[in-house]
Amino acid sequence: MNPARLLAIVVLFANANCVRADEPAVPATTRAVTQAPGALLAGEAVAVSYSGFRQGQHPDRGDGAVNPSDQEVLEDLEILVRHGFRLIRMYDSGDNTRTALELIRKHELPVKVLLGIWLDAEISNHEGCPWLKEPIPDSKLAANAVKNVAEVGRGIELARRFGDIVVAVNVGNEALVDWNDHMVPLEQVIAYVRRVRAAIDQPVTVADNYLWWARHGAPLAAEVDFLGVHTYPVWEKKPIDEALPYTVENIEAVRAALPGKPIAVLEAGWPTVASEFGDAANEENQARHVGELRQWAVATNTTVFLFEAFDEPWKGDPDNPLNAEKHWGLFNVDRTAKKAMK
Repeated sequence: MNPARLLAIVVLFANANCVRADEPAVPATTRAVTQAPGALLAGEAVAVSYSGFRQGQHPDRGDGAVNPSDQEVLEDLEILVRHGFRLIRMYDSGDNTRTALELIRKHELPVKVLLGIWLDAEISNHEGCPWLKEPIPDSKLAANAVKNVAEVGRGIELARRFGDIVVAVNVGNEALVDWNDHMVPLEQVIAYVRRVRAAIDQPVTVADNYLWWARHGAPLAAEVDFLGVHTYPVWEKKPIDEALPYTVENIEAVRAALPGKPIAVLEAGWPTVASEFGDAANEENQARHVGELRQWAVATNTTVFLFEAFDEPWKGDPDNPLNAEKHWGLFNVDRTAKKAMK
């Protein structure tokens, strides 16, 4: 590791949150391993995922983008700051992310960013992905590979330009699990990670499901600065009473398989509406899970990015307004707070 990167990691992870005297104790059965204080990203135990696409807006995933306005992004950032969030995760290095970074700097907002680099499919995973009805044409895959190279370049440029705000960079989001619709070969993800790490001083990671990391993650773990893990008990039909213990079980499975690497939970949360989960999806359960995650995050020096800041109607099944993908927000699409944020 070069000295500049080592210094960046030490500075980045230096300000750990300790358990306050008034913080409720996390039960011993769910406390798990307490990481060193330096494992916290930017000194924050609790963070949030943010993209901010409102009704009628959506990111550029091949059909063109309808981005939030500067004023809408600023409103969102100010809402998150008022509710105590100082660290956000953004998923790509496109125009919407650039706008957020510019606004954070212009308005001197106390927000740091885990920057994303979005990777589109370079393999047609039509046999593994339940919502891919037919193979992705080879011409599309080739075009995606060109787009991914350009996206990596944009991510590097943003990380350098906004080095005072971007505290780490994530390369690819769930591009390796066997059920995704934007699969990229492991060796290619590693190549992208190496390119990014060679070009910037901030720590670099990859975000994927806990089970992929535990079963297949060793080659990638050797390339990243920390492990970016996703865990969603509700998708695995766990009731709310089992949500935190199961989350801890997931993280400890990754730790056992890949010892010695810091872990950050890059997505964890609970939906408030979901045709897939029936009565289990509600604001009370979300508030409970968020509260328990917060306690555990602080107690174990684990940065947890709550998924997600705001409900986003563009996600999931366009014909099903009750689709879970649309309703993970801590705030409604009209920016009113749900119970977890009251």
